Parts: sequence; C-alpha cells; structure tokens
Amino acid sequence: PQDPRVLDSMLPYLTAYYGNPHSRTHAYGWESEAAMEKARQAIADLVGADSREIIFTSGATESNNMAIKGVARFYKSRKKHIITTQTEHKCVLDSCRSLEAEGFRVTYLPVKKNGLIDLKELEAAFQPDTTLVSVMTVNNEIGVKQPIHDIGEICRAHKVFFHTDAAQAIGKIPVDVNDMKIDLMSISAHKIYGPKGVGAIYVRRRPRVRLEPLQSGGGQERGLRSGTVPTPLAVGLGAACEVAQQEMEYDHKRISQLAERLVTKIMSEVPDVVMNGDREHRYPGCINLSFAYVEGESLLMALKDVALSSGSACTSASLEPSYVLRAIGTDEDLAHSSIRFGIGRFTTEEEVDYTVQKCIQHVKRLREMSPLWEMVQDGIDLKSIKWTQH
Repeated sequence: PQDPRVLDSMLPYLTAYYGNPHSRTHAYGWESEAAMEKARQAIADLVGADSREIIFTSGATESNNMAIKGVARFYKSRKKHIITTQTEHKCVLDSCRSLEAEGFRVTYLPVKKNGLIDLKELEAAFQPDTTLVSVMTVNNEIGVKQPIHDIGEICRAHKVFFHTDAAQAIGKIPVDVNDMKIDLMSISAHKIYGPKGVGAIYVRRRPRVRLEPLQSGGGQERGLRSGTVPTPLAVGLGAACEVAQQEMEYDHKRISQLAERLVTKIMSEVPDVVMNGDREHRYPGCINLSFAYVEGESLLMALKDVALSSGSACTSASLEPSYVLRAIGTDEDLAHSSIRFGIGRFTTEEEVDYTVQKCIQHVKRLREMSPLWEMVQDGIDLKSIKWTQH
C-alpha cells in the first residue's frame, strides 16, 4: 500500500501546485520544478548518487528497457554482446530477446540451486565486445540477493557497464552505487510504498554511460526521456525514498521477524514444504514456498482473502510454472505447487498468523484429497512410477 506520508507530500501537487515543471516562464512552473528537483535529490541520497544521475521514468520496466536497449544501441558499432541471467525480470529478458533480433548476442547465465550466479561463470562469459552486464539485486519471485558488490568489481575490471534491476532492493537493503560499482540501476516507486506509475533510472556520469533514448520529444530529463515529468508522482517517489531511508533498519528487522514467524510456523505444522532460494543471501520480505502434492492454483483459490501469488504479478496470467523456479532446478510438480508470500512495512502479526493458520488448514485438506499424497504416505516413490497415457 502507499505510505500515508507519501500521499500527504503528493496532495498539494495534485491540487494547488499544478504547474508544468518544465515551464520556465512563470512561478507555477518554478514551484513544480523545485519540488521535482527536491525529489530527485532524495532518490540520489538513498543510493549514494549525484542528483544529476537520476532520470524519472514510468517505472522499473521502462528503466530496464532504457538501460539495456539504450546502452546496447549506443555502442553497437563496436560492441555486440550482452550478459544477463536466466532469472531476471521478464522485461529484462524480453529486452534482450528483442536485441537478439537486431543482431546482438546475449549470454543468459544459469543460476545455482540456491538462485545465485556463479562468479566464475560470469568471468568466463566476457567477450572482447561485451558492452553490458545486467543482474538484478533482489529477485522478485524468490527474494535471493545476488553478490552485486563482486559483480560490480568484475565488470569494472573488464571495463564493461554494469546494470542492476534494483526495484526489489532500493529502500529495503542498503544500496550504494559507488561502493557497488553500479553504472545503471532501475528503481520503482510502488515497491517502496510510493505511487504506481513512476520510477527512475540511475545513469552514471563518471565514467560516463551513454544511452540512446527510447522516446523522442522535447528533450526533458537530459534528453534521455522526453515527456513531461508527472510532478505529483515524482514527489511521491522522493517522499517514499526519504521515509525508506529513515526506516530501513527498523523495517528490515521487523520484516525479518515476521518472515521467520511465518516460515517456522508453517514448516513445524506441515511436512514436505520446500523454501526456494538461498536461506542466507536473501531479502526476508519475499518468501517462496513449495507445498509438495498440492496444486498451487488450488491453494491460491482457497486463500482468496489473502494476497498471494504463484509467481510475479507480471506473469501470473500464464499457467506455465515460473521460469525462475525452473532455472533453480525445481521439479515441474514442485514449481506448480509454489506460493509467493510478500511481507512489508504494514503487515501485522495477526495477518501473518491468519495466513499461516489458513495455509496449514488448506494444505492439509488438499493433500487429503490427493491420491499422490496417499501413495507417498504408503511409502511409494512417485519417481519410480511409470504413468501410462490414457
């Protein structure tokens, strides 16, 4: 949900201060511009950047598209190779696919069982004409946290630009673009209790990263992203960053406790539950559990009053099991039985307990209906069965 403090900061710009932030000839424009620049500074402060390196966008999907296509196309005369991972957000993978159609080569690095990439494989993937490496900071489905610091060092040593999709990390874990040697970074407002429909991209000035803009127009946002910046949304993103900076430590501690409570309670009551992704290197607010012998969709339907998903919201319309779970080697049947729990700033202990109790109740009920569960109880190894096609 949107943080009430964020809404408070936005309201004046939805009513009294309605000037176009790019209008230089009157006071209404100046007021809006000042508010926009203050928000830009707040975003920069949160990630250790210079405010001139922050460009407003419509969200992390646009930022990811800009970073990957923009850098690739700008340097295409000399460099034609990009490296990313198999567990990136769909908009990163699709941007890479569209570049392949333009003649670029893309290496999709596999991840280990725990969801983390192998740094040796990354080293080996570099080619003389590699232009960009794109690895997300925190995975949106299984919550694992990649070794961004080490990846940044490796990219800098190879003189290759490093982009990270940090939509799930900004404001939740400490991120410093200089310390982590990040050259481009995508940011989304609604992941940190800001308004939907706004985000930002960080583009490093030194060493300078050049992009070919996706959108042509009046040349706003340093010519990288034409179009009027929506002042109320930009102000909301800035306020969300300010609040996140003040409360990050407290939020993290609280969310860790709630996550621990959720996982411990479910696992103590229900056998055959697998936690997907690394146990240590993770952001605690994103928990992905597989309940063996239970169809994930059935469990979701049974828990209608709880906001859960079987993958990310962007891909939840398709019945394919999550490609992220497939990439970490989850069996097809377990991938179909996985549920993602999100815990945030406003989640209460009562909500966690309610979810746990409902979850346990329905998993038990659904398993009692399952012939597979019955067979497992009888000691039959399901993998040994030859199923016949009718």
